[in-house]
Amino acid sequence: MPLNRRDLGRGCVACALSAGAAAPVLAAAPAHAKGKKIIKTKKVKKGKIVAKRGVVVTQPKKGTFRVFSATCTHQGCKVSSVDRKEIGCPCHGSRFSAKNGFVLAGPATKDLPPVAFVIEKGIIYLA
Repeated sequence: MPLNRRDLGRGCVACALSAGAAAPVLAAAPAHAKGKKIIKTKKVKKGKIVAKRGVVVTQPKKGTFRVFSATCTHQGCKVSSVDRKEIGCPCHGSRFSAKNGFVLAGPATKDLPPVAFVIEKGIIYLA
């Protein structure tokens, strides 16, 4: 099946493979909408869950921000708590580092994926 511009714009890995590519040439489309405003930095004291963007924003140290997916890697529940040290999932008790998203306590075995972001004029945006 030939590739077309629409398939490439959608990151159609299956199309690339069926066209004879040795390996996927495009990654899957990002889960978050690029350029969308997440939150003002001054509203993130220690951490904040931004449900409408599906992310959790942390400030593990004053002036240092991190953004992670708000979906627990265990069974897909949404995280429900965050502070300077930990992000917590209510479903089965998994805990993740607010600094790097690493698993601190299971049953989750995969870290929370980081989400690319930029800060402009005190506002955090999806990158």
